[in-house]
Amino acid sequence: MYVSTGELSKRLNISVRTIRYYNQIGLVQPSKIGGGGKRFYSKEDCLKLEKVLLLKSLSLPLEEIGQIVAEQSTENILTGHKAYLEQQLKSINKAIGYTNSLLNIMKLEGTLDLADIITLIVPLQEKQNWGKYFSIEEQDILQKNLPKVEESNVATRKWINLIKRIELCIEEGISPRSKQAKLIIEDMDILSEETFQGDKELMDKFWEIRRSEESSSTLNLYPINPEIIEFIEKAYE
Repeated sequence: MYVSTGELSKRLNISVRTIRYYNQIGLVQPSKIGGGGKRFYSKEDCLKLEKVLLLKSLSLPLEEIGQIVAEQSTENILTGHKAYLEQQLKSINKAIGYTNSLLNIMKLEGTLDLADIITLIVPLQEKQNWGKYFSIEEQDILQKNLPKVEESNVATRKWINLIKRIELCIEEGISPRSKQAKLIIEDMDILSEETFQGDKELMDKFWEIRRSEESSSTLNLYPINPEIIEFIEKAYE
């Protein structure tokens, strides 16, 4: 079975001009030449061109692509391409995380400043010393359940909305001992139960850290306005 240059162009969604250029430089040549110099490509030729296109997507120079196609098996080329795609996916997911972080900060603060953007684009290099405060089991619970500013899941949105409700109470001068505050605290208890898996000791330990700006900063936790912490403590009283 042979296909013409035009048919190959449609099948692989590349231009006829590109196929002819690859032919001219000896990268992918047709196995059969018909009347009038019409070129026909075999199944093996098509596979070779597909390899070239895969490697071209990695931004490799054509000279290097020719060497790889000649020396490497299809499996090796596909394995390399898979590794490249996985790296791209990792970079994309990281970029999505940064964008979610910025969106969540805007929801919480209503604006962004240069420090927020720089911190997210150029993350802090120091390690978060969670082992200083929590056991391995506790770290596992927190890692799985704590809301993360770089995510846009249900748990994160619930905590953001809770903080926004407290901010509204503060703005409108609503007392931490009001009915509205009581409902907020009840919702906070429900969320805390989900987050800390019913471990009250862990919840209290984490809350102590959140009350301390220095400890929160050590763990790279999103800073909570001291007014919000004060409102929560008075509401719990």
